Amino acid sequence: MTVVSEQRAVNVGPAGIEVAYERLGDPQAPPVLLVMGLALQMYGWPDGFCAELTGRGMQVIRFDNRDCGLSSHFHDAPVPDLAAARRGDLSSASYDLSDMAADTVGLLDALGLASAHVVGLSLGGAIGQTMAIGHPDRVRSLTSLMSTTGAPGVGRPDPGVLGVLAGPPAANREEAVERTVRAVRVMGSPGFPFDEAAVRERAARAFDRDYDPLGVARQALASLASGDRTALLAGVRVPTLVIHGADDPVCDVSGGRATAAAVPDAELAVFEGMGHDLPRELWPEIASRITALVGRAERAAVSG
Repeated sequence: MTVVSEQRAVNVGPAGIEVAYERLGDPQAPPVLLVMGLALQMYGWPDGFCAELTGRGMQVIRFDNRDCGLSSHFHDAPVPDLAAARRGDLSSASYDLSDMAADTVGLLDALGLASAHVVGLSLGGAIGQTMAIGHPDRVRSLTSLMSTTGAPGVGRPDPGVLGVLAGPPAANREEAVERTVRAVRVMGSPGFPFDEAAVRERAARAFDRDYDPLGVARQALASLASGDRTALLAGVRVPTLVIHGADDPVCDVSGGRATAAAVPDAELAVFEGMGHDLPRELWPEIASRITALVGRAERAAVSG
């Protein structure tokens, strides 16, 4: 896998932010833009999963969303009040998913890409959906992984999982790593082995790059502030693949089913034993399905 060292794009999108990113694979290959979820940095996309895509002839671009990793953080924004937001008071929201989608489109501009195949995970799936709604000419295909439509009745988390994830921010590196391990144990895939060593390595790497709990809260608030996309998803015309775990305790599989039902002609793949993570054993299958979607979209663009 060809790796261009981690780079920084400046003055990205309408907000003029900085975005840390990495490009992998053949720069002439179809670009696949990986959009990560809440609180996770670009390396939340495992190196091995990226290698599965580049090995199938894709160019992979992964990056840090705003308020995460080495991209711009909104430290001067109002302190996010998630409790108030859940009661309907969104006044502490600094931005919403449309702003995050605009960042992502701005990264394409910075990279000189007219469009890309967008693969979004969890919150990243919602960002990808928002891109397909608001910037359809920039999205060649959409893969929405373990995400939902924003409708309140679907994709809800298991209350028991929320209890494990709650609590004050970690005070140091060791505590942050341990909390991540505990979280992934309950969020992860019950049908596949738990790779604790890999989780620890990624958690430590993330902490060393950046640790900003308020940034995570601002991202979460952006999702709450963005509402239900169901009606708007009916207008999406880009080739779409929806992937979800049957045993996802963070975003119930109903969220994936609702997404596939909302987007015309979307393909739905539900994996038994998969939770809210990317188990190593499924990397080849998921990468193959994404590659097939990319191939169909590329052929349709040529023939069209």
